[in-house]
Amino acid sequence: MIVSVFDTHHFDRAALEKENVRSGHELHFFSARLEQKTAKLAAGSQAVCAFVNDVLDKPTLTTLKESGVRLIALRCAGYNHVDLSAARHLGLTVTRVPDYSPHAVAEHTVALLLTLNRKLHRSYNRVRESNFSLEGLVGFDLYGKTVGIVGTGKIGAAFAKIMAGFGCRLLAFDAFPRSDLPVTYVDSSLLLAESDVISLHVPLLPETYHFLKTETIAKMKKGALIVNTSRGALIEAQALLDALKSGHIGGAALDVYEEEAGIFFHDLSGQVLQDDVLARLISMPNVLITSHQAFLTHEALANIAQTTLETISAFEQGGVPENVLVRL
Repeated sequence: MIVSVFDTHHFDRAALEKENVRSGHELHFFSARLEQKTAKLAAGSQAVCAFVNDVLDKPTLTTLKESGVRLIALRCAGYNHVDLSAARHLGLTVTRVPDYSPHAVAEHTVALLLTLNRKLHRSYNRVRESNFSLEGLVGFDLYGKTVGIVGTGKIGAAFAKIMAGFGCRLLAFDAFPRSDLPVTYVDSSLLLAESDVISLHVPLLPETYHFLKTETIAKMKKGALIVNTSRGALIEAQALLDALKSGHIGGAALDVYEEEAGIFFHDLSGQVLQDDVLARLISMPNVLITSHQAFLTHEALANIAQTTLETISAFEQGGVPENVLVRL
């Protein structure tokens, strides 16, 4: 099957090419994001492989359909960037990779938390300039602290098990509680009020959009830390900035950002950053930002490539692929 792969980078192209030795598809790689103006690049392809920040709205999907595309294979777990209703109307099958490596994301979450709390990023930069002062680098013991986990799916569960090893008290909020985790389920208000650290691990849905906003951030414990490795729009960026400026929030570690599309995954070092909120967040000493790299391990990339290409093969052979979001 001819597959147009959009928004590609060296790391995912290498993984896809390695896995495709077994699958035998004809892969056409494009560095451009998939959106309406680039969708025509897929002409002649039966499938497109899209990434997390591609724009799969109705105009884009319509252009893909007109170009002969029948399958949208997302090589990511999130699908809030896809107009599923339009895809169904146009007769397009949409699939995703719901489970690639929860450990990769959970471990990155812990790395962000430890770095933010113990100010390792600031210490690293100081020492490189021969500044060995410890002033301003005081953190706190995680042992005995309360960690609030919003979402206890596979990633949230993996994170909970790691934090239990630190000796933390774990509170959790989820619509579907589990009995196999070392957590105490509470409502969101109690979690916000009692947690020293809040980590977000829920998908972006209408009910989770801006889970942390002005009103909910106000309920948080003063000085608490926020970690988000899930979806950027779970946090209202301006509200977070305001809470950091006022000192109500002690710090934030973000691997995702509400308006990251067109910014993350790109080298903009020679340009002026046009997003004023993001620029201000980056400038703060108690904010740590990585550019959506929590998934970026060899194991996760291999799993993503394998699942994506197996899904495409199943579709080509007329079967029903696993991980279908829209099936006709």
